[in-house]
Amino acid sequence: MTTANIETLKDVASVEVSPDRLPSATHEEILNGLTTDIYFIRTRDLLSHMNLLDTPVVAEVFARKNGIFAGLDEVKMLLKGKNVVIDALPEGTPFKPKDTLMRLTGPYGAFGMYETTLLGMLAASTGWATAARECVDAAQGKPVLCFGARHVHPAIAPVMERIAVKVGGCAGASCILGAKLLGLNPSGTIPHAAILMAGDTLKLAKVYDEFTPAGETRVVLIDTFKDESEEAIRVAEALGDHLGAVRLDTPSERGGVTAELIREVRYRLDMAGFRHVKIVATGGLTPERIRVLAEAGADTFGVGSYICHGQKIDMTLDLKVVNGRPVAKRGRLPGPLDNPLLVRV
Repeated sequence: MTTANIETLKDVASVEVSPDRLPSATHEEILNGLTTDIYFIRTRDLLSHMNLLDTPVVAEVFARKNGIFAGLDEVKMLLKGKNVVIDALPEGTPFKPKDTLMRLTGPYGAFGMYETTLLGMLAASTGWATAARECVDAAQGKPVLCFGARHVHPAIAPVMERIAVKVGGCAGASCILGAKLLGLNPSGTIPHAAILMAGDTLKLAKVYDEFTPAGETRVVLIDTFKDESEEAIRVAEALGDHLGAVRLDTPSERGGVTAELIREVRYRLDMAGFRHVKIVATGGLTPERIRVLAEAGADTFGVGSYICHGQKIDMTLDLKVVNGRPVAKRGRLPGPLDNPLLVRV
């Protein structure tokens, strides 16, 4: 569907949507206002009728819990060319409940209809960044990779993985588009499906080694068929110096990836002379588990569900000044609330 900006209820009524399409919004539809709540369009009609639509205002955004601020880049693109001055925390800045995170100054008609979209961008991105940063901090300097694309709608997977790396501090992302948006190569090796199809971990590992370009790290799963320690040694002996790491993804039905398992695999690899082979831990990791596994000897962590299901941090936008006069709804303080960390963007 191609459409001009949605600015009035009449515009909304004229929108026609084909049933033969993915229901996710396109970039054009987001920028044109089709993902906003209808009452903001109704507000435009009412204020326009009262000759108040272009009244100069100041609006501020805050949250009710701690977090790591993210989503600013998207908001800047959303409001580009809209005659709105934006002051905001730099992305990656920690904040406390009720801190002013963003201030918008300009005619209400220039940005009011985008409140739904703007808050959604900030809430989701801040939630992902906060969860990713928790995992990165728990890893104590060891790399954390974002493997969360399979747990979210594909329309937002690149957004989530980009934020997890750019703001949350992850070392890489598995989603192709998410990584490419960061100028990175996607991170990831081979799934259990490949090994199951081959019928043997070692058989698949040898072919994987042959097809992988020189200089690219080989990481092989070792929990598909046999004991993890046994598979680690089999693969290490076959690939030698070519093997960069083994990956543990033992399912919860078999006890999951534990500190004891990490220690045993590490010990047996070292004893066999394969100290260069690192251990990648994946599978339902949380900051608490990452911290324990890092101390046990895991070198890298692939995290999916904890980051992508990171609790969204709800955002609220309040008008604080209308036509030069401080205002506020009941329970809120009128006028701008200072935050010295805000910068003009």
